[in-house]
Amino acid sequence: MASSSCSTSMLHRGSFNPKQIKNCNKELTFNHSSFCCKSSDHCKSLSATTDIKPSRLLLLNEKSMKWKQTSKFSLKNSVQCRALEIENKPSFTIGKKFQLGDVIEAQQFDRDTLSAIFDVAREMEKIEKNSPGSQILKGYLMATLFYEPSTRTRLSFESAMKRLGGEVLTTENAREFSSAAKGETLEDSIRTVEGYSDIIVMRHFESGSAKRAAATANIPIINAGDGPGQHPTQLREGITLAFCPMQALLDVYTIEREIGKLDGIKVGLVGDLANGRTVRSLAYLLAKYQDVKIYFVSPEVVKMKDDIKEYLTSKGVEWEETSDLMEVASKCDVLYQTRIQRERFGERIDLYEEARGKYIMDRDILGVMQKHAVVMHPLPRLDEITVDVDADPRAAYFRQAKNGLYIRMALLKLLLVGW
Repeated sequence: MASSSCSTSMLHRGSFNPKQIKNCNKELTFNHSSFCCKSSDHCKSLSATTDIKPSRLLLLNEKSMKWKQTSKFSLKNSVQCRALEIENKPSFTIGKKFQLGDVIEAQQFDRDTLSAIFDVAREMEKIEKNSPGSQILKGYLMATLFYEPSTRTRLSFESAMKRLGGEVLTTENAREFSSAAKGETLEDSIRTVEGYSDIIVMRHFESGSAKRAAATANIPIINAGDGPGQHPTQLREGITLAFCPMQALLDVYTIEREIGKLDGIKVGLVGDLANGRTVRSLAYLLAKYQDVKIYFVSPEVVKMKDDIKEYLTSKGVEWEETSDLMEVASKCDVLYQTRIQRERFGERIDLYEEARGKYIMDRDILGVMQKHAVVMHPLPRLDEITVDVDADPRAAYFRQAKNGLYIRMALLKLLLVGW
C-alpha cells in the first residue's frame, strides 16, 4: 500500500497508534513470528521480516513497543524500517494479577488502567444481566467496615460481591457499635478483621485512614470514602483530596457510557465544591483526558478550593468559575449536581442556609441543555434536583448509581482474582 509517510508509535496490546515520520514510502505490517529480540531481558533492537501484505500487528507478550529513530535495519524485501525499543507497561492480560494491591485514591489510576477497568465493568454488566449465578468469587469473603454511615455505598458493595458468588460480613456504623467505641485503634481493628475476610471495604471519618489501613493489612483494602472534606490530607503532586475514588471511577465510567467519549467534553460541577469528595476526585480524573473544560458553579461559601484549580492549570485543563448555571447548562455535555452538605458546616447553620437552595436543577435548566447532555448526581439528593427532572432521559443519576455496581464488581474481581 503506497504511502507518503511512515510511522513511529506506541504499540499496546491490540492497538497501533501512529505518529508520522517523513521519508518512508511503504506501510509495513508485521506478525509476532517476524520479531527477533537480541536480548532476553531488556530488548533495545529487533529485526523483522515482512512480505508487505495485509495483516494485523499482534503483540503477544506483556510489554509494549515504541518505534524510535535509531539505526536502520533491513527486511527481506529490502524495505527499511527502524529499531524498536521495548518498555515495561502494565499487563491487562486475562489471568494476570491486578497491578494494584489496594484501591485508596484517584491518583492510582492512569488512562490505560481506567480504560481496562471499564472494559471489565462492561463484562460485569453482562454477567449481572445474563448470568445471575456467577461463581467468579465463590469462596471469597468481603468485610464492609463502615465508621461513617452510607447505606447506598455499603449495599452496592455487598450486592457486587454476592452477584459474583462471594459472601459478606458487614457493619453499618463501626464508629459507634464496634471496639472503636472502646478505644481500639484502627490498626488493631484492621488486623482483627483481616483474619475473618479476604478483602475489606472501609469508609471512615478521618482523612488518611484508608492509607493507614492499607499499610497495616495483608489483604486488599478498598476506600469507600475517608475524611470529612474540610481537613484533607496532603498528597503527592501538590494536590489535596478528601478521597472518594470509587465514586470518581463510576462517574468517569458513566460519562463515557452516556456521552460516548471522555476527551473533548465540557463538564459543569455544581453545588458544594469545597466539601464534596466526589467533585474533587472527579476533577482530578478528568485531568487525564484531552481538551476537557470544567465549569465550577457554587455558592461563595463552598467554592472549589485553589488546590484543585492549580492542579488543573498545571495539567493544561481549562476551567472557569461562574455563577450563571443557566449559561453553563447550555454549554455542557455533563451537568454534575451535588447537594449542600449540612453535616460539613458544624455549628455554622447560617452559612449552610446561605448556600442551600441557590442552584437548583429544574425543568427550566433542563430546557437549555443540549439533547445529548446528561445530568448526574452522586446521591442522595435533597432539593437540588426537582423530581420532575427524573422522567427526562437526560437524567442519568439513577443509571449512574447502577453503574457503581458494575465498577465495584470489576474491582472486587480484579483485586481478588486478577484480570
